[in-house]
Amino acid sequence: MSTMKANLEVLPRGVQVTLALGLVALIAFPFAGTDFYTQMVTRMMIMAIFAMSLDLLQGVTGLVSLGHAAYFGLAGYALAFLMPQGEAVSLWWTLPVAVLASGLAALIIGFFVVRTHGIYFIMVTMAFAQMVFFLFFDNKVLGGSDGLYINFRPDTTLFGWMPFDLDNKRTLYYFTLAVMLGVYAFLRRLLWSPFGRALAGIRVNEHRMRAMGFGTFRYKLTAFSLAGALAGLAGYLWGTQTGYINPELMGFHMSAHAIMMVILGGMGNFAGAIVGAFAFEYLLHVFKDLPQVGSVNLGKHWQLWMGLFIVLLVTFAPRGILGLVERFGKSRRAGDE
Repeated sequence: MSTMKANLEVLPRGVQVTLALGLVALIAFPFAGTDFYTQMVTRMMIMAIFAMSLDLLQGVTGLVSLGHAAYFGLAGYALAFLMPQGEAVSLWWTLPVAVLASGLAALIIGFFVVRTHGIYFIMVTMAFAQMVFFLFFDNKVLGGSDGLYINFRPDTTLFGWMPFDLDNKRTLYYFTLAVMLGVYAFLRRLLWSPFGRALAGIRVNEHRMRAMGFGTFRYKLTAFSLAGALAGLAGYLWGTQTGYINPELMGFHMSAHAIMMVILGGMGNFAGAIVGAFAFEYLLHVFKDLPQVGSVNLGKHWQLWMGLFIVLLVTFAPRGILGLVERFGKSRRAGDE
């Protein structure tokens, strides 16, 4: 699967209509679903933000990171450390601090990482992430392998007035939806800005971009730091919703899940990352709930079924689910003619 073939930056009209219908469904969902499913879809939207942050690296810039989950987990830990045991802290300063902490960590790590290329870049990102993982896993002061509880959700009071209450599951759902849409709008605007077009040029041919006078190191480092900050935003929301954070959220498997989400939906347009996150999380529940057939527990081997599904999708639909929607729309138009 070539990088060029996998990207779908311009969304066809049929894909846009499908996404608009999906947005309408998300807005109406809390009034039709139970609290359990509302919380499940909230987690899907958080993972969609996480996937979009990786898509900025993988789909737009062409940098495949196996350590992206480190910044996701760091922001969750930042929230846990900033939250006292006996009272809630303000959303309005803990959120920027947590996001800044993840972005700063990405800037420091990226200063060394983006100097490498290809397989070396992939391995070094994983190495740094594993260092961060074991720093928290082996350190009881930082919570150790058991992780940390976040006893309260952030307080939204502003000058004595509370515009919304995150303790309400429906309110948290719509807050997460608003953040997801804001991140999507920001990244789509970034994609078509001069900075975004430079990143796309680096993905296609970095040597030519350097020959044209672009400082590719600075562009890649900025993208790496921004992606880390947005991953931190998702991690903060994860800690807010679940009330718990542990080192497993920084592990290799979380980064691998994000990569699969980006591939599953379709790279390079951010809407694909959202669709991929929803599809991945849904398939995760489906495969884990598979029944036992004889002596074989199908649900226990959900990774096998997920892997087979991803392989088939990459083979027959390199542009992911959105690419399938585009192909279906073209075939319908051809049939009508």
